[in-house]
Amino acid sequence: MKKKDLKKISPAELGKKLDELKKEMMKYNAQVSTGAPSENPGKIRAVKKTIARINTMLHKNQAKEVS
Repeated sequence: MKKKDLKKISPAELGKKLDELKKEMMKYNAQVSTGAPSENPGKIRAVKKTIARINTMLHKNQAKEVS
């Protein structure tokens, strides 16, 4: 997901999306730990980056509310 797409989403929806991505990441980590071949290894990196982007957006929103 791109940064400009994340800006359009409300913080509540970002939280839901973050939970979904974390579950997906746990699934990928389980596949890697069992040694199962991944059907798309680049997807892991994309999910990690999206999680980081969402966390950044949530923290920026919190900082704006405090200020």
